[in-house]
This record gives sequence, C-alpha cells and structure tokens, in this order.
Amino acid sequence: MAVRLAAFKPTATVAAPKATLRVAVADTDRSRERGLMDVAALPAHAGMVFVFDADGPVQFWMKNTLIPLDMVFVGARGTVRSVASWVPTVPTTTPDDRIPRRDGVAKYVIELNAGEAAEDGIVPGVKIGGITRLN
Repeated sequence: MAVRLAAFKPTATVAAPKATLRVAVADTDRSRERGLMDVAALPAHAGMVFVFDADGPVQFWMKNTLIPLDMVFVGARGTVRSVASWVPTVPTTTPDDRIPRRDGVAKYVIELNAGEAAEDGIVPGVKIGGITRLN
C-alpha cells in the first residue's frame, strides 16, 4: 500500500542552495523506523527529514522502500557532511542482511528522490537553511 507524503507528521520547509524543500518530519522512534517505507512516489523537491536527539553515527537502510533515494547527512549546525546518491531499491523479498545500508554522522538526515540532491545544489559543506529549528 502506498502512503502519501501528507500522511506523515506535519510538513515543514528547509532551504537547499537551489530549491526550497518540503519535508515530512520524522522525530520519534516510530516515525524514523517507518520513514519512507511503502511510498510509491515523491513530488519534486519533497521528502523526509529524520531528526535525531544527538549528532552522531546513524545507519539507514532501504527495507520496503519503493523509490531510489538520495540521503543527505547533516550536522547539528545545518552543514551537509555527506550525500549518499542514488541509493537503490530492492525487491521486498530481499533478506534483511542483503538490503542496502548507508552510514553517516548526522543530527539530521534528509531523504529525497534520487538525483535531486545534486539538482538542488546539496553537496558536502553547504548549509541547509531552517533545518536546525526542527529540533
């Protein structure tokens, strides 16, 4: 079953260098665990921002994720540390130990449609405006 972006926690906006991003906010264990599972499509310049209690090591995986994504790892002061581009999807029958994972160090992680981070000017070292107010 596909879940629409509007089904997530209230949306917010953050500013990338070349676009305003509309994001759903995942700031609880349950919402972070669910993430974008079963989402069949995202509009352009939209996605989800995961907010963690502390800035530190995080790991993401693509279980039941139906669309390829970019994952943007952002530090506590809003600076992009790294971008995992074009993280692939896998069949839902893939065993858990074979599902792609991406590691980073972050307080915030933004998931966008694959290829969108580059289009929106998101590269290591740039600031994401307004993200620190999502604490």
